[in-house]
Amino acid sequence: MHIPFPTKVASRNLNLYYRTKQVLFGINLDIPAQSVTALIGPSGCGKSSFLRCLNRMNDSIDGVRLQGNILLEGQDIYQKTVDVVQLRARVGMVFQKPTPFPKSIYDNVAYGPRIHGLYRHKDELDEIVIRSLERVGLFQEVQDRLHQSGTSLSGGQQQRLCIARAIAVNPEVILMDEPCSALDPVATARVEELIDELRENFTIVIVTHSLHQAARVSQKTAFFHLGELVEDGETGDLFTNPQDERTQAYITGRFG
Repeated sequence: MHIPFPTKVASRNLNLYYRTKQVLFGINLDIPAQSVTALIGPSGCGKSSFLRCLNRMNDSIDGVRLQGNILLEGQDIYQKTVDVVQLRARVGMVFQKPTPFPKSIYDNVAYGPRIHGLYRHKDELDEIVIRSLERVGLFQEVQDRLHQSGTSLSGGQQQRLCIARAIAVNPEVILMDEPCSALDPVATARVEELIDELRENFTIVIVTHSLHQAARVSQKTAFFHLGELVEDGETGDLFTNPQDERTQAYITGRFG
């Protein structure tokens, strides 16, 4: 199966340094639109560092230096003229542990639309909140308690709330850093189903430690090792016919 989608995000000769330590080495990766790209590799291989480059989350870390380019629809997101707040509206993020704000369920989802002025009146904001919760399969579960705290939900519900919060501003790309690692198997299955549904409208990049998860949810997989991109390709091909012996060793469990 050939992935027919155009490239949404691309990195070109990307090097990343934390002070004097280089953590990414010459990364060239194309991330296709409206599909799920999984980043796999052992702990400390650079996959989360790479993910955080895609919406400039690393900017807040002291001593970070970046060389090379990251292009969102052909435009370099590290140009001085780029508004980082606007960038993060286009490229949303879901973290490893569910991170609802200490606010109501409603206010969690309404947060982004309020900041970015995405509605004209309260009815429109209500509609955005309800639609976002419906898209993550949460509205039926919480419709009677929208004004209770988001932190009162179960872990799996909290993570779906965080995904609803991310999509409420209608981003183009959603970054997910091990979004299921803190969840039980049932909640994980719900989030994986959700990822599959969301890719019809969003470009998704997911960091995962679970090879089974990468195989289930992604169309493209990139294997990182010691800060290098070893290889990338369509998920089925990479898992059944890896081109590099390091990929083969990782997939078959010989290291990692």
